[in-house]
Amino acid sequence: MFDLLRYGLLGLYLLLLLMVVTFGIHRLVLVYLYYKYRSKGPCYQDRFSELPNVTIQLPMFNEPFVAERVIKNCCQIDYPEDKLQIQILDDSTDDTARIVSSVVKGLATKGHNIVRIHRDNRHGFKAGALENGLKTATGEFIAIFDADFVPRPDIIQKTIHYFSNEKVGMVQVRWGHINRNHSLLTRTQAILLDAHFIIEHTARNRSKRFMNFNGTAGIWRRRCIEQSGGWQHDTLTEDLDLSYRCQMKDWQFVYLPDITAPAELPPEIQGFKGQQFRWTKGAIQTGKKILPQLLRSSLPWKIKLEAVFHLISPMNYLFISILILLLPVFRLHLLGFDKGLYYPPLIDFVLLVFGTCSTAIFYMCSQHKISSNWIGGIKYLPFLMALGVGIALNNSRGVLEAIFGKESDFERTPKYGMQADEDKHSWMAKTKGFARRNYFMAFIELAYGVYLSFCINLCLQQGMTAYFLLPFLVVFAIGYYYVGILTIYSTCFSLGK
Repeated sequence: MFDLLRYGLLGLYLLLLLMVVTFGIHRLVLVYLYYKYRSKGPCYQDRFSELPNVTIQLPMFNEPFVAERVIKNCCQIDYPEDKLQIQILDDSTDDTARIVSSVVKGLATKGHNIVRIHRDNRHGFKAGALENGLKTATGEFIAIFDADFVPRPDIIQKTIHYFSNEKVGMVQVRWGHINRNHSLLTRTQAILLDAHFIIEHTARNRSKRFMNFNGTAGIWRRRCIEQSGGWQHDTLTEDLDLSYRCQMKDWQFVYLPDITAPAELPPEIQGFKGQQFRWTKGAIQTGKKILPQLLRSSLPWKIKLEAVFHLISPMNYLFISILILLLPVFRLHLLGFDKGLYYPPLIDFVLLVFGTCSTAIFYMCSQHKISSNWIGGIKYLPFLMALGVGIALNNSRGVLEAIFGKESDFERTPKYGMQADEDKHSWMAKTKGFARRNYFMAFIELAYGVYLSFCINLCLQQGMTAYFLLPFLVVFAIGYYYVGILTIYSTCFSLGK
């Protein structure tokens, strides 16, 4: 029985290593596709002789610090007033409702076509608000901005003419980062998102694979939404779900990485973890919903294969969480499971290094594109990897909940109306009362850190044969300590304890 258990664990360990490396190879494939197709940018074949009607939808829920800013910015967008409608889809239950009402009333008296649509319940959450807004929307095209975005005045003028091609159903622009340089956490988040927007989106879109709308900073053809089943709220990522349904009906998407819409990154760990949990769980939910139909379709194999990797990629967090527990068991002689077993140490060393290098290449290529000082970003790579591991438990919970069908509410990511030059104490004062009680997961993350610290000590005792593990164990431990400690600190501060 013991032999069966240890061989089973060894098999699981090697399988997890292989899966992590497979996802690493996929990242390199995306980098290859990016460089192969990056010069094949989209261009519109024609321009509208008469600009079409556009409705801007601003979905929000309890956003007292950013509601007024985004509404006023949208009213400054350069577009004929008689062809522009602005809908504030406000489900707020706090002081945001009063702020929005006052701002909308003042702007309406100045001649802006602006309306506040308030619901007494949050049925369907964001997807429900967007669907409800469509009932009274006058635009042929629908622009969507989340409450923390600051759209530039020319954003519609720069994007609308791509719809002169009747097959185009959605145009997405790249997210900018207002508070990129506020902290190590926001700098790291910016690098994570830059890779998604620069490498992933460009590679998928220009190589004719499926990409996704990011929930904001994009414009939809209304007919595309309606003909594809509309906004649905059976997943936490209604944007990803709708994106796949539309492209499966042959609608084309356009991605414009050179046009940016500035937005706010979560400045505190609770907001970041909540956002990551929602994206992770929603992707797996969408995969369960979409992949069976997509794989049975007559779509090209390259689209199907990329869709599989895209929609199940959050599984990697679960693989990493389990692998980190098993790695010391077989390499540091814990629990005796390795006795009588032999496999070359070079195997997992090469696999771990390959997985790490693929990640580094993936993120540095995005920084090379957007920053003249991209080499300076290399110093953030160890922390980026540490943070990616540190949130693995948080995201693994999202994966498991999606797999087993556990439902959960759509929890908004708190926004604080940060400015590029805002000091730390100014925004931290706004966080009181916003954090969730997340002690339980934080203590598990700290327990992982303690376990890895013990493994580091054991690694040093065993000498050269185990030294190759040290860099990985140190990075993993830092990640779990950082996320766990910061979660407890931010929760206590926000609750005023």
